[in-house]
Amino acid sequence: MQPAPGSRLRIGVTRALPDPVVAMLRRQHDLWINPDDRVLSPDELQELAARSDALIVTAFDRFNEAAIGRLAPCVKIVSTFSVGYEHIDVEAARKRGLAVLYTADVLSDAVAEMAIFLMLGAARRAHEGARLLYERKWVGWTPTQLVGVEVTGQRIGILGMGRIGRTISRRARGFDMTVHYHNRSRLSPDLEEGATYHARIEDLMAQSDVLVVAAPSTPTTRGSVNADRIALLPKDAIVVNIARGDLIDDDALIQALQAGRIAAAGLDVFNNEPRLDERYLSLANVFLQPHQGSSTMTARAKMGEILRDGIDAVLRGESPPNRLA
Repeated sequence: MQPAPGSRLRIGVTRALPDPVVAMLRRQHDLWINPDDRVLSPDELQELAARSDALIVTAFDRFNEAAIGRLAPCVKIVSTFSVGYEHIDVEAARKRGLAVLYTADVLSDAVAEMAIFLMLGAARRAHEGARLLYERKWVGWTPTQLVGVEVTGQRIGILGMGRIGRTISRRARGFDMTVHYHNRSRLSPDLEEGATYHARIEDLMAQSDVLVVAAPSTPTTRGSVNADRIALLPKDAIVVNIARGDLIDDDALIQALQAGRIAAAGLDVFNNEPRLDERYLSLANVFLQPHQGSSTMTARAKMGEILRDGIDAVLRGESPPNRLA
């Protein structure tokens, strides 16, 4: 039975959330939070679901058709603390009668900041500079020390021009960069804001002194940045990924970095997280972050609010804007 509007739900949370988010949710509902703050096994997920009316999960909790079919009848809502939802079989959830919520449209600023941070860190060899200092090997300024790439006035290519991509483009214009993009379809002129559209990814690559991967992970986008397309980038280009690791062919990117075909990469996401390809760790021209794109308290609080509001809207029989099924 659907819980009555205004009632307190039993919400199972698969990972620890920031304290302000927990406090906000507990004002209205009863929470059980995974105390180990680790990814639960499939059986543990089912055990949590068996005592929950709703679940708050993360991008690392897999809800394929089989997992959804095993959920206890008491579960009415699965909400993911993420913008991406490729870990949930939305169609299977719809057939099961589950409401599926995600944190739509709240991370654009935080993730765009991370993209610019990665771009600058990669361009200005921040990893190498920090290592010089922390390993106490810096002997003073020289004219040839850590000469990097100046991004001001360069061309930025954005693969995926959704809300996050468009926010990145606005930030990049602050560096007088000209914006190029590829998307499933061309944006309207008011959303393009002067950016140049490329119908083919290959054409985008040729115009990208800095390539930022900002597309969702889908069957058609996975592996988009492959060896053939990386070869089309201008020499000394920079590759930035704040989307999902599986959009990039690791072998192709690593080989291009090792060969000096491209100057550097700034990566916040990886294939098989957290078990990233260890070859990245040995490359001086790679600036890495541990999937921190949305890691600001402002963004985390907004994520909690949109899930709370979505859950409460479902209880009222409404369809909130962040509902997928």
